[in-house]
Amino acid sequence: MRAVVQRVDGADVVVAGEVVGEIRGEGLCVLVGVTHEDTPAKAAQLARKLWSLRMLNDEKSCSDTGAPLLVVSQFTLYGDARKGRRPTWNAAAPGEVAEPLVDEVVRCLRDLGAHVETGRFGASMRVSLTNDGPFTVLLEM
Repeated sequence: MRAVVQRVDGADVVVAGEVVGEIRGEGLCVLVGVTHEDTPAKAAQLARKLWSLRMLNDEKSCSDTGAPLLVVSQFTLYGDARKGRRPTWNAAAPGEVAEPLVDEVVRCLRDLGAHVETGRFGASMRVSLTNDGPFTVLLEM
């Protein structure tokens, strides 16, 4: 699993003109990509890392402050543009594999006590955010 994690001061996801997920104030916007070898155990590991990652103001984590997370699936995190001009998506898991694993990340976060908003898997989404810092990290499980 791969995740791009951004500290934000608010973020939302819009699908077909409808807000489907939104966080206000300090929190994390997390773009999650799934590859073929990923498992529910890796999803749980990612959730624990996101919950405890100290990248909020004053080196605090979401678990410290109760800050919300916006989790959005993004298969393009496994795009490969090293050759040619068009990325390939061979490393990205197909939807029937990826969707349950992204859902597992969300479920595990909620089990830890997190307030989690989401995008809509497979939809054309517009993600808006205010990057705070900017502070962005890449996680790989």
